[in-house]
Amino acid sequence: MKIDHVSGGATKIALAEAGRRDVLDPGSPLAVAGLTVAYDRKPVLWNASFSAPEGELTAIVGPNGAGKSTFLKASLSLIPRLSGEISVYGKPMEAARGDVAYVPQRSSVDWDFPATALDVVTMGLYRQIGWFRWPGRKDRERARAMLELVGMEAFSDRQIGQLSGGQQQRVFLARALAQDARVYLMDEPFAGVDAATERAIVDVLRKLLAEGKTVLVVHHDLETVPLYFSHVLFLNAGTVASGPVTETFTAENLQKTYGGRLAATQLAALGEAAKVRG
Repeated sequence: MKIDHVSGGATKIALAEAGRRDVLDPGSPLAVAGLTVAYDRKPVLWNASFSAPEGELTAIVGPNGAGKSTFLKASLSLIPRLSGEISVYGKPMEAARGDVAYVPQRSSVDWDFPATALDVVTMGLYRQIGWFRWPGRKDRERARAMLELVGMEAFSDRQIGQLSGGQQQRVFLARALAQDARVYLMDEPFAGVDAATERAIVDVLRKLLAEGKTVLVVHHDLETVPLYFSHVLFLNAGTVASGPVTETFTAENLQKTYGGRLAATQLAALGEAAKVRG
């Protein structure tokens, strides 16, 4: 069913009823069932469902405006949803905040905020520290250790607005690492970064996987999907396909997701790259 606009309670109820068709997987690190989100009365996501595989690195891909960032934000309950259910290892997101870390898009951050790189990373520890307590020496040491992991220890006292785009991205990655979560959701961490930062991010992702963490990444570079990721979720206003890269990252699913945005030669080359990775 296609809905061009959302108006009134009746439509909202209809959407909610449709969203109940899918059942949450209680064993999944992040399970989403029947997720529908609208902006200005126009649905951006319609009945999207997905169960993240545990201990895997999943790319979320799709064309601009496909609802990829919306999918993450709605999953985290950062924006309202019209329908759908979310769980983290069988618990509602609201009861599982400590198990999930989020790295937002750089463009959504106020870089003029008067905070140093160390301050930003320390913010990732506030759930453990307590919101009404000052960070102690051990907390600062842990924050510095996270900056060292991403190669930013020399910039710990630098105001975040004075850092380059790649450096800012590393700082926010360090903040997520400080949370020591079980599930990591990252919104385009590779966007606009230099080659050195991209390598640093890949190293961190691999470290997380080695520790048994589950990572979902909104990603825009299709050519690197077979290189970096084991699983893929195709989105375009809803779930198109999901599964292991070697089985799901195919010319057929790329065509379904991107349509005429990708040339036939690109489709064939990308699909072949996934086969080679397998």
